[in-house]
Amino acid sequence: MKRFAYPLLGAFCALFVSFNALAGPVDWDDPDSLEAFVDGVVKPLMKNNNSPAGTVAIARHGELVFAKGYGFQDLDKRIPVDPYTSMFRPGSTSKLFTWVAVMQQVEQGKLDLDTDVNTYLKTFKIKDTFEQPITLRNIMTHTPGFEDGAMGYLIFEDTSRVMPLAEAMARYQPERVNPPGKQTSYSNYATSLAGLIVANVSGLEFTDYIKKHILDPLGMDHSSFVEPLPADLEPDMTVSYKSDKGRLVEQPFEIITNFAPAGALSSTSVDMIKFGQAILNGGELNGVRILKQELVDEMLSEQFSHDPRLMGMGLGFYATDYNGFRVMGHGGDTRWFHSYLGIDAKNDLTFFVSFASSGGSPVRSSFAPAFYQELYPRIETPPTPPEGFLERAGKYAGDYGFWRNSFSKLEKAMGVASSLKIIPTEENTIILTFSGKAKQYVEVDDNLFREQDPGYSLVPGISPRQLAFQQNDKGEITGFVMDGLPFMSLRKLPAYETPNFNLTLLGFSMLIFLLVLLRRFYQRAAIRSFSAADRSAVSAAVWASAANLLVLVAGAAVMTAVGDRLFIEIPLVFKAWLVLPIIATLAGLYLLYRTLGVWGKGLLAGFWARLRYTIITLCALFMCWFYYFWNILGFQYLT
Repeated sequence: MKRFAYPLLGAFCALFVSFNALAGPVDWDDPDSLEAFVDGVVKPLMKNNNSPAGTVAIARHGELVFAKGYGFQDLDKRIPVDPYTSMFRPGSTSKLFTWVAVMQQVEQGKLDLDTDVNTYLKTFKIKDTFEQPITLRNIMTHTPGFEDGAMGYLIFEDTSRVMPLAEAMARYQPERVNPPGKQTSYSNYATSLAGLIVANVSGLEFTDYIKKHILDPLGMDHSSFVEPLPADLEPDMTVSYKSDKGRLVEQPFEIITNFAPAGALSSTSVDMIKFGQAILNGGELNGVRILKQELVDEMLSEQFSHDPRLMGMGLGFYATDYNGFRVMGHGGDTRWFHSYLGIDAKNDLTFFVSFASSGGSPVRSSFAPAFYQELYPRIETPPTPPEGFLERAGKYAGDYGFWRNSFSKLEKAMGVASSLKIIPTEENTIILTFSGKAKQYVEVDDNLFREQDPGYSLVPGISPRQLAFQQNDKGEITGFVMDGLPFMSLRKLPAYETPNFNLTLLGFSMLIFLLVLLRRFYQRAAIRSFSAADRSAVSAAVWASAANLLVLVAGAAVMTAVGDRLFIEIPLVFKAWLVLPIIATLAGLYLLYRTLGVWGKGLLAGFWARLRYTIITLCALFMCWFYYFWNILGFQYLT
C-alpha cells in the first residue's frame, strides 16, 4: 500500500520555514514549546500540500505528552479533528496488529514461525513453485517471494464485493517469483494470509479476534477493523477527500475487508499511541498484558537484512535510522490517508501521525526527520569520494526496479516508464535518480555507499542514507537495498526491461506507423495504380500501423477517463480497450506473413521499398513483443 509519486517543493519550503520560525530548541517539560514545534512543521506542510486533516500524538516515558488534531474531520460540517475521537485510516500500519496476533498464537503454541504455512490452511494451498516452503517468519520479514498485486481488488468502495478472507486469499493468490528468504518484497497478500492463519487456528473471525485480544484489552475504544464502521463509530470517521482541479472532493469510505489484516484498521492517534506504548513496554499497558516480553523482544530484534550494515526487518516491524536512532515501526497508505507509527526504545518514545488526502503523504514522510533533527540533531561530515572510484563505477551503473512488482499480470505495465537509475559521475560518486529527482552517494565500504548531502530527499518516504549493493558469485551487481526500505529490495534490470529501450522503440515505432498512414493518405492516387498484390501488401502495413496507433491513442483517452479508479475496479471501458492490443497483434503477425510474400514474390517497387516494408514489419513485431512482455496482451488482471 505504498506508492512514491508526490509533490515535493511545498514540503521542502515548509520545512525550511518551520525550522527557521522556531526561537529555540524544544523543551520536553514545556508543552507550549513542543506544540509550537509540531505546529511549525505540520501546519505549513498541510497547507502547501492541500491536506485537509491531520493528527499527531506523542508519548514519552510512558506519558502522553502531546495529542492534537489539525484541520477538519468534516470540511462541510466544519467539525475539527479531535485526536481522541477523530478516526483516521492507518493503512499498512494495521499490519502490526496482525503480527501481534500471530505472536499471540505462537505464545499459545498454536503456531510455529518456521513451519510451512500450508499446514495451517484449510480450503486451499500455496503453490509449490519452489522447493522451500513459505513460513510465517518469511511472511513477517516480507521474504515469502510473492509478486505484488492490487489493481482492481485491494481497495474498493462497493460493499457487495466483500467476501470471506479465505475466499479472497484463494482467489487472489499471487505467483511466487523468488525462493523464500532470498529477496524482500512487501506483500499485502502475505500479511492477509497470516491473518487468515490466525483466524483458522483461533476459531475466531480475524476482525473479532483483533477486537477481543488487542483492541479491547488496550482500551482502544475508537478503533476497529470492521468495514463499514460500526454505527457507534461511524460519526467519528474523518471524511476522505481527493484533490481535484484545485478543490477537495469528498470520497467514499475505503473498503479493504478482503485484505483486512493488511490495512483495514480505522483508529485515532491516541488509540494508536496506546498500542505503541504496549509494544514499547514489552507487551503490557496499564497492567494488561497482550504478549510476553520475550516475544515482543523477538519482534523488535533484527530478523532479516540484506546487509548487516543497514537496518533491517524485525518480525513485522521494520527499522528506520533517524539521526542514528533505531526506530521500529511501520508506515501506511490508503488512497486518502498516510500514516506512521514509530517506537524509539532508546529515547522511550512513541509517536503516531496521520494526514488526509494525497497531499498528506509528504506531510507524513517529513514529520519524523524534522522531529529528530530538532530534538536529537546530528551533524554528519559528508564522506569524501575515493580517488579512482570511477574506474570501477561502471558495474553499478544501470536501471533498477523493485522486486515488489507484478510479473504475471497487467500491473507489470505500470513499470514500463519507471525505474531507479544509477549513474557514475566524474567526481567519483554515483547518482541515484528516481521520479525526476537525483541524489549523490559516495563509496564508503565494499558495495556500500553513503549520501553526500544528508539534507536532500529523493521523494517523501524515500531518502536513503545508505545504499548496499548485492552481487553474485561472479562479482556482478544484481541489485541493491536502501536504508529505510528494508522490506523492498531492488533488482538490476536487463536492457530490454529498461525505460530507455522500451520508450525509444515505442516512440520510433509510432513515428513509423504515423508516416505509413500519412503516406497512404497523400499518395492514395499513386497507390491505386499499384498491382492488386502490391495494394494488398500496402493495406496490410496500413492496417497494422492504424491498429497500433489506435492502441496508444485510445489507451491515453481511456486512462484519462478512468483515472485512479483503475485501482479500485476494472471499468468496462478499460476491458474494451484491452481488445485493441489483441487486434494489433493479429495485424502484426499478418503483416509478417505478407512480408515473407513481399520478399519471396519480389513485390513492391524494388529493394528499398521492400526494406521500408520490412522496417514497418519489425516495428509491428516489436509491438507484439511489447504487448506480450508487459502483460497487455489479453485480459491479465484479477477481479
